[in-house]
Amino acid sequence: MAETTDRPAFYALPPGGWRDYWSLLHPPYTLWHLSYVVIGACLAPTLELRWLGETLLAFFLAMGLAAHALDELNGRPLRTRIPDGLLRAIAVVGLAGAIGLGLHGTLEVSPWLWAFIGAGAFLVVAYNLELFGGAFHSDLWFALAWGAFPVLTAYFAQTATVRVEAVFAAGACAALSAAQRVLSTPVRRLRRTVVTVSGELETTDGVREPIDASTLRAAPERALRWLSVAVPSVAAAMLVARL
Repeated sequence: MAETTDRPAFYALPPGGWRDYWSLLHPPYTLWHLSYVVIGACLAPTLELRWLGETLLAFFLAMGLAAHALDELNGRPLRTRIPDGLLRAIAVVGLAGAIGLGLHGTLEVSPWLWAFIGAGAFLVVAYNLELFGGAFHSDLWFALAWGAFPVLTAYFAQTATVRVEAVFAAGACAALSAAQRVLSTPVRRLRRTVVTVSGELETTDGVREPIDASTLRAAPERALRWLSVAVPSVAAAMLVARL
Protein backbone atom coordinates (compact mmCIF):
# COMPACT_ATOMS: atom_id res chain seq x y z
CA MET A 1 0.00 0.00 0.00
CA ALA A 2 1.39 3.40 -1.01
CA GLU A 3 0.38 6.80 0.27
CA THR A 4 -0.03 9.53 -2.31
CA THR A 5 1.84 12.75 -1.54
CA ASP A 6 1.72 14.15 -5.05
CA ARG A 7 1.53 17.67 -6.33
CA PRO A 8 -2.03 18.59 -7.38
CA ALA A 9 -0.93 18.80 -11.04
CA PHE A 10 2.21 17.82 -12.93
CA TYR A 11 2.92 21.50 -13.67
CA ALA A 12 2.15 22.74 -10.14
CA LEU A 13 5.03 24.13 -8.09
CA PRO A 14 5.38 23.96 -4.30
CA PRO A 15 2.91 26.43 -2.74
CA GLY A 16 3.95 29.93 -1.74
CA GLY A 17 4.98 33.19 -3.38
CA TRP A 18 5.24 33.54 -7.14
CA ARG A 19 4.96 29.77 -7.55
CA ASP A 20 1.26 29.94 -6.68
CA TYR A 21 0.60 32.23 -9.64
CA TRP A 22 2.44 29.92 -12.02
CA SER A 23 0.32 27.01 -10.82
CA LEU A 24 -2.84 29.11 -11.05
CA LEU A 25 -2.22 29.76 -14.74
CA HIS A 26 -2.19 26.02 -15.59
CA PRO A 27 0.46 26.90 -18.23
CA PRO A 28 0.33 23.77 -20.43
CA TYR A 29 -3.47 23.72 -20.52
CA THR A 30 -3.84 27.48 -20.99
CA LEU A 31 -1.47 27.35 -23.98
CA TRP A 32 -3.33 24.30 -25.29
CA HIS A 33 -6.72 26.03 -25.25
CA LEU A 34 -5.40 29.34 -26.54
CA SER A 35 -4.17 27.32 -29.50
CA TYR A 36 -7.80 26.72 -30.44
CA VAL A 37 -8.16 30.49 -30.87
CA VAL A 38 -5.27 30.48 -33.34
CA ILE A 39 -6.73 27.50 -35.20
CA GLY A 40 -10.11 29.19 -35.55
CA ALA A 41 -8.63 32.47 -36.74
CA CYS A 42 -6.32 30.79 -39.25
CA LEU A 43 -9.30 29.15 -40.97
CA ALA A 44 -10.59 32.57 -42.03
CA PRO A 45 -10.09 33.54 -45.70
CA THR A 46 -8.20 36.64 -44.57
CA LEU A 47 -6.26 36.61 -41.33
CA GLU A 48 -6.33 39.90 -39.42
CA LEU A 49 -3.54 39.78 -36.85
CA ARG A 50 -5.10 42.64 -34.92
CA TRP A 51 -8.26 40.67 -34.21
CA LEU A 52 -6.31 37.51 -33.53
CA GLY A 53 -4.27 39.38 -30.92
CA GLU A 54 -7.36 40.81 -29.24
CA THR A 55 -9.12 37.43 -29.25
CA LEU A 56 -6.09 35.71 -27.76
CA LEU A 57 -5.83 38.34 -25.05
CA ALA A 58 -9.54 38.12 -24.29
CA PHE A 59 -9.38 34.34 -23.88
CA PHE A 60 -6.24 34.58 -21.78
CA LEU A 61 -7.98 37.02 -19.45
CA ALA A 62 -11.23 35.06 -19.29
CA MET A 63 -9.84 31.54 -19.20
CA GLY A 64 -6.22 31.79 -18.12
CA LEU A 65 -6.97 34.25 -15.32
CA ALA A 66 -10.68 34.53 -14.44
CA ALA A 67 -11.72 30.91 -14.92
CA HIS A 68 -8.71 29.52 -13.09
CA ALA A 69 -9.07 32.01 -10.23
CA LEU A 70 -12.72 31.01 -9.77
CA ASP A 71 -11.75 27.35 -9.95
CA GLU A 72 -9.18 27.84 -7.20
CA LEU A 73 -11.75 29.66 -5.07
CA ASN A 74 -14.02 26.65 -5.42
CA GLY A 75 -12.24 24.20 -3.12
CA ARG A 76 -8.56 25.13 -3.58
CA PRO A 77 -7.74 22.22 -5.94
CA LEU A 78 -4.21 23.56 -6.54
CA ARG A 79 -3.60 24.21 -2.81
CA THR A 80 -2.28 27.71 -3.44
CA ARG A 81 -1.95 30.29 -0.69
CA ILE A 82 -3.34 33.17 -2.75
CA PRO A 83 -5.86 35.06 -0.56
CA ASP A 84 -9.53 34.67 -1.46
CA GLY A 85 -9.87 38.41 -1.98
CA LEU A 86 -7.03 38.47 -4.47
CA LEU A 87 -8.46 35.49 -6.35
CA ARG A 88 -11.78 37.32 -6.60
CA ALA A 89 -9.99 40.42 -7.86
CA ILE A 90 -8.13 38.40 -10.50
CA ALA A 91 -11.41 36.87 -11.63
CA VAL A 92 -13.21 40.21 -11.84
CA VAL A 93 -10.38 42.02 -13.62
CA GLY A 94 -9.81 39.13 -16.02
CA LEU A 95 -13.46 38.78 -16.94
CA ALA A 96 -13.98 42.54 -17.20
CA GLY A 97 -10.96 42.86 -19.47
CA ALA A 98 -12.21 40.08 -21.73
CA ILE A 99 -15.66 41.67 -21.93
CA GLY A 100 -14.09 45.04 -22.71
CA LEU A 101 -12.16 43.57 -25.62
CA GLY A 102 -15.33 41.87 -26.80
CA LEU A 103 -17.23 45.15 -26.72
CA HIS A 104 -14.57 46.66 -28.96
CA GLY A 105 -15.26 43.86 -31.40
CA THR A 106 -19.00 44.52 -31.39
CA LEU A 107 -18.30 48.05 -32.62
CA GLU A 108 -15.91 47.13 -35.42
CA VAL A 109 -16.69 43.53 -36.40
CA SER A 110 -20.33 42.71 -35.68
CA PRO A 111 -22.93 43.35 -32.95
CA TRP A 112 -23.50 39.58 -32.98
CA LEU A 113 -20.33 39.32 -30.93
CA TRP A 114 -22.61 40.18 -27.99
CA ALA A 115 -23.82 36.58 -28.16
CA PHE A 116 -20.26 35.28 -27.80
CA ILE A 117 -19.54 37.70 -24.97
CA GLY A 118 -22.63 36.63 -23.05
CA ALA A 119 -22.01 32.93 -23.61
CA GLY A 120 -18.35 33.19 -22.64
CA ALA A 121 -18.97 35.16 -19.45
CA PHE A 122 -21.73 32.75 -18.41
CA LEU A 123 -19.58 29.67 -19.04
CA VAL A 124 -16.61 31.03 -17.09
CA VAL A 125 -18.73 31.60 -13.99
CA ALA A 126 -21.19 28.71 -14.25
CA TYR A 127 -18.59 26.06 -15.08
CA ASN A 128 -15.91 27.01 -12.58
CA LEU A 129 -18.21 27.76 -9.65
CA GLU A 130 -20.35 24.71 -10.48
CA LEU A 131 -23.55 26.74 -10.44
CA PHE A 132 -27.01 25.21 -10.92
CA GLY A 133 -25.97 22.08 -9.07
CA GLY A 134 -23.00 21.56 -11.36
CA ALA A 135 -25.21 21.22 -14.44
CA PHE A 136 -22.58 23.01 -16.57
CA HIS A 137 -19.60 21.30 -14.92
CA SER A 138 -19.44 18.15 -17.03
CA ASP A 139 -17.28 16.52 -19.68
CA LEU A 140 -19.66 17.72 -22.40
CA TRP A 141 -19.65 21.33 -21.26
CA PHE A 142 -15.88 21.28 -20.84
CA ALA A 143 -15.53 20.14 -24.45
CA LEU A 144 -17.96 22.77 -25.72
CA ALA A 145 -16.73 25.66 -23.58
CA TRP A 146 -12.96 25.13 -23.74
CA GLY A 147 -12.75 23.34 -27.09
CA ALA A 148 -15.44 24.39 -29.56
CA PHE A 149 -16.17 27.89 -28.25
CA PRO A 150 -12.66 29.39 -28.74
CA VAL A 151 -12.57 28.16 -32.35
CA LEU A 152 -15.98 29.59 -33.25
CA THR A 153 -15.31 32.88 -31.47
CA ALA A 154 -11.95 33.40 -33.16
CA TYR A 155 -13.36 32.56 -36.58
CA PHE A 156 -16.30 34.92 -36.07
CA ALA A 157 -13.97 37.71 -34.93
CA GLN A 158 -12.19 37.40 -38.26
CA THR A 159 -15.17 36.98 -40.59
CA ALA A 160 -18.35 38.12 -38.77
CA THR A 161 -19.90 34.81 -39.75
CA VAL A 162 -19.63 31.08 -39.04
CA ARG A 163 -19.06 28.70 -41.95
CA VAL A 164 -18.95 24.95 -42.19
CA GLU A 165 -15.15 24.72 -41.94
CA ALA A 166 -15.27 26.49 -38.59
CA VAL A 167 -17.95 24.10 -37.35
CA PHE A 168 -15.85 21.08 -38.32
CA ALA A 169 -12.78 22.55 -36.62
CA ALA A 170 -14.84 23.36 -33.53
CA GLY A 171 -16.02 19.74 -33.44
CA ALA A 172 -12.45 18.49 -33.73
CA CYS A 173 -11.24 20.74 -30.91
CA ALA A 174 -14.22 19.74 -28.78
CA ALA A 175 -13.23 16.10 -29.32
CA LEU A 176 -9.64 16.91 -28.30
CA SER A 177 -10.91 18.62 -25.16
CA ALA A 178 -13.14 15.65 -24.40
CA ALA A 179 -10.10 13.38 -24.71
CA GLN A 180 -8.19 15.72 -22.41
CA ARG A 181 -10.96 15.45 -19.85
CA VAL A 182 -11.04 11.64 -20.07
CA LEU A 183 -7.30 11.53 -19.41
CA SER A 184 -7.10 14.27 -16.79
CA THR A 185 -10.05 13.31 -14.58
CA PRO A 186 -8.50 10.12 -13.14
CA VAL A 187 -5.10 11.83 -12.91
CA ARG A 188 -6.58 14.70 -10.89
CA ARG A 189 -8.37 12.22 -8.63
CA LEU A 190 -5.14 10.32 -7.97
CA ARG A 191 -3.18 13.49 -7.27
CA ARG A 192 -5.76 15.38 -5.23
CA THR A 193 -8.20 13.09 -3.42
CA VAL A 194 -6.87 9.52 -3.30
CA VAL A 195 -5.05 8.85 -0.02
CA THR A 196 -3.68 5.36 -0.60
CA VAL A 197 -3.30 2.94 -3.50
CA SER A 198 -2.66 -0.77 -3.12
CA GLY A 199 -2.47 -3.78 -5.41
CA GLU A 200 -0.28 -5.51 -7.93
CA LEU A 201 -0.14 -6.71 -11.51
CA GLU A 202 0.66 -10.32 -12.29
CA THR A 203 1.88 -11.17 -15.79
CA THR A 204 1.42 -14.49 -17.60
CA ASP A 205 4.98 -15.51 -16.73
CA GLY A 206 4.30 -15.06 -13.02
CA VAL A 207 6.04 -11.71 -12.51
CA ARG A 208 4.33 -9.51 -9.91
CA GLU A 209 4.55 -5.74 -10.12
CA PRO A 210 3.29 -3.43 -7.35
CA ILE A 211 0.77 -0.74 -8.24
CA ASP A 212 0.87 2.75 -6.77
CA ALA A 213 -0.56 6.13 -7.72
CA SER A 214 2.34 6.98 -10.02
CA THR A 215 1.86 3.69 -11.87
CA LEU A 216 -1.82 4.40 -12.50
CA ARG A 217 -1.35 7.96 -13.70
CA ALA A 218 1.83 7.47 -15.74
CA ALA A 219 0.28 6.69 -19.13
CA PRO A 220 -2.58 9.24 -19.14
CA GLU A 221 -0.30 11.95 -17.81
CA ARG A 222 2.34 11.28 -20.47
CA ALA A 223 -0.41 11.51 -23.07
CA LEU A 224 -1.52 14.86 -21.63
CA ARG A 225 2.03 16.19 -21.71
CA TRP A 226 2.44 15.20 -25.37
CA LEU A 227 -0.95 16.62 -26.35
CA SER A 228 -0.11 19.90 -24.60
CA VAL A 229 2.85 20.14 -26.98
CA ALA A 230 1.12 18.77 -30.10
CA VAL A 231 -1.90 21.09 -30.18
CA PRO A 232 0.10 24.35 -29.83
CA SER A 233 2.52 23.02 -32.46
CA VAL A 234 -0.35 22.51 -34.92
CA ALA A 235 -1.63 26.02 -34.16
CA ALA A 236 1.86 27.49 -34.66
CA ALA A 237 2.22 25.67 -37.98
CA MET A 238 -1.12 27.05 -39.18
CA LEU A 239 -0.17 30.57 -38.15
CA VAL A 240 3.24 30.42 -39.83
CA ALA A 241 1.61 29.08 -43.00
CA ARG A 242 -0.82 31.99 -43.05
CA LEU A 243 1.91 34.56 -42.45
